[in-house]
Amino acid sequence: MIMIGARFPVAVWIVTRAVLLLCVFKVVVVPGPDVTSDVSVIYHGWFEVLKSGSYPVGDVTWQYPPAAALAILSPGALPFMAYTSAFFVVAFLCDAAAFGLLLRAGTRPGRSPRGVWVWVAGVPLLGPTAYARYDLMVTAVAVAALLAGVRRPGVLGALAGFGAMLKVWPVLVLLGTPRGRTTRVSWAAAAVTGAAVVLVAAVAMPGSLAFLTYQRDRGTEVESLGGLVFQIARHFGWHGQVLLNYGSVEFVGPYVPLVSSAAMALSVLAFGWLLWWRITAREFTASTPGDAGFAAVLLFTTTSRVISPQYMLWLVGLAAVCLVLRESRMTLPAVLVLVATGVTLLEFPLGFGHVVGGDLRGVLLLLVRNGLLVAATLCACGRLWRGTVPRRREPAADVSPAVSADSRATAR
Repeated sequence: MIMIGARFPVAVWIVTRAVLLLCVFKVVVVPGPDVTSDVSVIYHGWFEVLKSGSYPVGDVTWQYPPAAALAILSPGALPFMAYTSAFFVVAFLCDAAAFGLLLRAGTRPGRSPRGVWVWVAGVPLLGPTAYARYDLMVTAVAVAALLAGVRRPGVLGALAGFGAMLKVWPVLVLLGTPRGRTTRVSWAAAAVTGAAVVLVAAVAMPGSLAFLTYQRDRGTEVESLGGLVFQIARHFGWHGQVLLNYGSVEFVGPYVPLVSSAAMALSVLAFGWLLWWRITAREFTASTPGDAGFAAVLLFTTTSRVISPQYMLWLVGLAAVCLVLRESRMTLPAVLVLVATGVTLLEFPLGFGHVVGGDLRGVLLLLVRNGLLVAATLCACGRLWRGTVPRRREPAADVSPAVSADSRATAR
């Protein structure tokens, strides 16, 4: 039974989701490019190929792990609806499931309703893109994993492993598991689940691992942190192009491979920092898995060659889980992510023409959005470190001979 205090977030969730559905069904038309075309054209095309018994191996835009096929095929569970409409309904149901889990967790004694409000506000802040990508489904799995992991490490691991086979990043929610039995059980469950998914996919359909090659060949996308280099450089004589390449709008031209390599190097450094944190961390609490997962996904999102708008859903979901727990230190990074999500709506789809054209408005929107992400990343990592890595003890101060003599005299 829903508590009286939960009725207001439920009412707000219903209203905001009704608006999102009106947008994706085009009852309300949002300015800018049609964000639903990915579903009606790309996803639907993959759906037809997957139904035939094969992964879309000839399509370079297929850059996802094997279980992503389940997300693309899921609208088929509603055969009485057209594919695009059914996809929006499935996205809505996944949104409802995540909301329900957060609401149940946030209204328990000792928990906080802040996380519920992060989800209620964060998803609509992204606009119709939230329901027009399968990332919301992946985020719901990650949210379920972290909330279950408080008491059931095996469920945490299984869901994280399955989520990793949907879109890789959910495996990062395992980073902050306490040492000992919890880590052994959750990591083993994730490995077994992931291996089982890969094996079943390889046996069922050819081309399950083709995505690895297509991911490797991606370049620097116009909305990424590295893309800002060229957004500014083309005002100072850089001669390059903005083209649809490997499924995203990317820069093509001089020095692009160099910037892409630099972004990958930053991701490697981020991984090194996370590994060092894992080795040195000693103080694990109930909030550490969520805090660590949130910081890790922030690191890899910010350093990515591609910061697509839907990536913000990952951060909103993890921020919501963090703030359900009162012990979490991630309040400020979560607020920064919410603001960045609202700015993302302004740059896509509302201002995407300015972003692609690289005019002042487009560059400023990206500077603000990416600046907020960098600030959230640094803040989250700093708070994670300070909350889990014990400080070095201060060396005992030297006692001067005069003080020692006085002490001996006093002792006599």
